[in-house]
Amino acid sequence: MVAASGCQPSPSASNASQQPERRREAIADARTSRAPAQVRIEGDDALAEVLSWSLPDVRIDDPARARAQARRALARGDLFETPGSAIPLLIALQKREPGNAQDARLLEKAQAALLAQAWIALAGGDDLASLRFAQRHGSVLRALWPEHPEVVRYLQAVDRAGRAFEEVEAGDRALRAGLLDIPEQGALAHYRKAQALWPALARVQQGLTAVQSRLIAQAQVLAGQGEFDAAYAMLARAQRVRDDAEAIARARAGIEAARADRIRRLGDEGMMALGDADLRFARERLAEILRIAAPGDPVSVALRERIDQVSRYGLFRPGQVFSDALADGSRGPMLVVVPYGEFMMGATPDDPDASPDEQPRHAVRFDRGFAMSRHEITVGEFRRFVQTTGYVTRATRRGHSIVYDGRSGNFLRASGVDWRSAYDGRPAADDMPVLHITARDAEAYAAWLSEQTGAHYRLPSEAEFEYALRAGGGGRYPWGDGPPAPGQANLAGSRDVSPQGRRWSNAFPGYGDGWWGPAPVGRFRANAFGLYDLDGNVSEWVADCWHKGYRRAPSNGAAWVNPGCRVRMYRGGGWSSAPLQARAAWRASGGVDITSARVGFRLVRQI
Repeated sequence: MVAASGCQPSPSASNASQQPERRREAIADARTSRAPAQVRIEGDDALAEVLSWSLPDVRIDDPARARAQARRALARGDLFETPGSAIPLLIALQKREPGNAQDARLLEKAQAALLAQAWIALAGGDDLASLRFAQRHGSVLRALWPEHPEVVRYLQAVDRAGRAFEEVEAGDRALRAGLLDIPEQGALAHYRKAQALWPALARVQQGLTAVQSRLIAQAQVLAGQGEFDAAYAMLARAQRVRDDAEAIARARAGIEAARADRIRRLGDEGMMALGDADLRFARERLAEILRIAAPGDPVSVALRERIDQVSRYGLFRPGQVFSDALADGSRGPMLVVVPYGEFMMGATPDDPDASPDEQPRHAVRFDRGFAMSRHEITVGEFRRFVQTTGYVTRATRRGHSIVYDGRSGNFLRASGVDWRSAYDGRPAADDMPVLHITARDAEAYAAWLSEQTGAHYRLPSEAEFEYALRAGGGGRYPWGDGPPAPGQANLAGSRDVSPQGRRWSNAFPGYGDGWWGPAPVGRFRANAFGLYDLDGNVSEWVADCWHKGYRRAPSNGAAWVNPGCRVRMYRGGGWSSAPLQARAAWRASGGVDITSARVGFRLVRQI
């Protein structure tokens, strides 16, 4: 018969723990605990913080029965939690029958099993609950076999694990405080110490990853601010944290992309700012480019040359029509010099069709004139570019685009459609506006013209487009506040009829332009600036990224861009535009890879 008088905590541990009295509840609490890791094991007092374990007072009435009970407990792995566990029973049997060889062998097996359980508990997890569970095993081993070499080795391992958890917690606190890799006090120093104490601790790797990610993020912020030397110094610090070549390579590529983008944007800002009032601004931009760019960078060279020609229009005059010579002696697109000035951009508050995306209305000023394509870039003009360079557009590579289906009256995806195709997928004539073009395709054409002519071609900014579209007017529509006059533009009119006999369901009443689909460029009247088809025919890509509304929009007419943006802007009414979409303030967006039968482009040339 076996009886137990209870399990009393040892005096050294009487104030160390508030664990429940029952051992199974204590183990369950240990496995679910999320208390701070103040668990360092260096002596009995610190050990008592984890678990106060003392040998239960077990009374043996029937040694054979107690021995059988101990064997069963040993077989099922019940070693120490209760008076009926193997170790309390075997210790009591030894006291009852000292020198019993059978009991000694069973106790050795129990000791070995407890050590095995202890090592499994220590290696089986890397959270605090697992550590506390392993420490409970250590408290039993320390109490019974403090001099045993394997026990000593295990207790040393538990101690290292406890100190590793302390370092991880200290590292986490430093990380939250923003102390990343400063010597001794930074998160990295604490994680390194924890790594040395317990290399397999997963939280160490998580901490190191977090430190490296924070440093890379700081490098990216510095790059975004134009501090590229500081960004690379920060990236070098991140590289020393852990071996992740892929992450470092991605970050380095991002910094270089930011550098290239900043150089390009600084160049554009400098070019746009040139003028008597903004010469200082342009020179500041050149100085910034020279600070961050390689010697001889083409953007810096171009900007330096243009600064030398300071005036409003250089050699040109407002309203002048001209074209640049290409390398083969032919001419580029016809251009019109748009005068400098200012205007109110966006929809008026009393416009009933205004969207919040078109507001707030705000002043934009151009201190320098610019030249804009007289009409949309045509199929023939784009063909010369493709034939000269071998360029392959996105729609050509993809093998399809969006066309108008005359039978259903819907816009559908069709195979085999690209820049050579008309709005309905049939071959397009050379004097038609080129369609099925992405903004990137348009920028590739602009880059080719720049190379061919030595001038700087680009997509217009959204502000430039609306400025040219309004052409000095301030009405709801580009032509004013009323309906379009006959021959005004290629828009959706109630008198328009498709080849299949369809009519527009939402159109300008009583208006007809004679075209269902785009018309050859320049067939409608020019606006006050001498520009054709800005208010109709096809909508056109601009350089800006999509922004919801105009808060914080540039006031100098520059494009509003974000590096790597995936949604771009297009402006202006088109052949299928309902009255709402023909308004001067109307704006729309599309993904960088979108092509359709409704969107083309024209270019701006710096002067």
